[in-house]
Amino acid sequence: MSARAAARAIDALRRGWAVTVRAADGALRLMAVEGADAVTLGGFDPAGEADILISAARAQTLKLANQIAAADPDMPVLVARAPWIDVDVATAISDPVLDLASPLKGPFMARPLAAPLAAKAALRLARLAGILPAYFATADGESEAEVSAADIDAYDDAVHLDIATRARLPVSASETAEIVAFRSPDEPREHVALIVGQRDSSPPVIRLHSECLTGDVLGSLKCDCGPQLHEALHQIADSKWGILLYLRQEGRGIGLVNKLRAYALQDQGFDTVDANVRLGFAIDARDFSVAARMLHLLGVGEVRLLTNNPNKVTGLEAAGIKVAERLPIILPANPHNERYLATKRDRTGHQL
Repeated sequence: MSARAAARAIDALRRGWAVTVRAADGALRLMAVEGADAVTLGGFDPAGEADILISAARAQTLKLANQIAAADPDMPVLVARAPWIDVDVATAISDPVLDLASPLKGPFMARPLAAPLAAKAALRLARLAGILPAYFATADGESEAEVSAADIDAYDDAVHLDIATRARLPVSASETAEIVAFRSPDEPREHVALIVGQRDSSPPVIRLHSECLTGDVLGSLKCDCGPQLHEALHQIADSKWGILLYLRQEGRGIGLVNKLRAYALQDQGFDTVDANVRLGFAIDARDFSVAARMLHLLGVGEVRLLTNNPNKVTGLEAAGIKVAERLPIILPANPHNERYLATKRDRTGHQL
């Protein structure tokens, strides 16, 4: 297995190039619907016969007759290509944000998958690439990159993460803070840790904060990410010592563009959970083994965790970090994020 192969495949998909995904049950040659246009699709599939691979969650929305329970966002469904399905129609099939603009679709027919393991790996690869989990799919032809299911697993392995550098970084919460950058040779996202206070033998106060460009930088009122980030820094500064882990897992692991698509779906009336599922992703695709690896590299095995999310406690302990205590972060709601917070409380178990 080779994480490099997965990196090449991700790059090819984002550029709109053909990729072949192999697994134990066969192979699929794929082009991301998101990256296709009439010219590139014609080169990929001159006969116009490439079927469309989507997630079961998206297939459920399209009311496919053989729909599979959508609890598993990696479960694939193959939609038979009809002559009238061009790039625009395929895009409407793939992107739920467009459903209100083009509500009448179909009829569609699902086909049996010859290589379901390869198809599942392909949907996972789409998440890693930050694109919609939707492809034009054929069995034959040339590709710019070839990747196996094992390669994709290797790419997403936190064990490859290591410390790249560290430096003093005075911040408003603490003028003596130190920042530590972590890098993996497999993929370009760099995670950071901010260490605050004088380290001793006591368990540090820890906050796992997933990147949120809109909340952390732009001050979005749709979520509580920015206020949580700054409140966590001050709570860490008020303790003996602690660490903020800033994880590059935008949109609960689905990427910035897909998170903004989820925002658009929320504007149409869906909550954050349904928006992620309609896009074909897990409700929460974050990988807390990354945080555990960062803590191991910092020599920390036991923590006091600042979170309202019990799943973070479970995920961190499953990755080998003992959580001695869960500490809440209590912040007021605003008119723009009241429904978001209620969804976190009622549908994902946050203790608000």
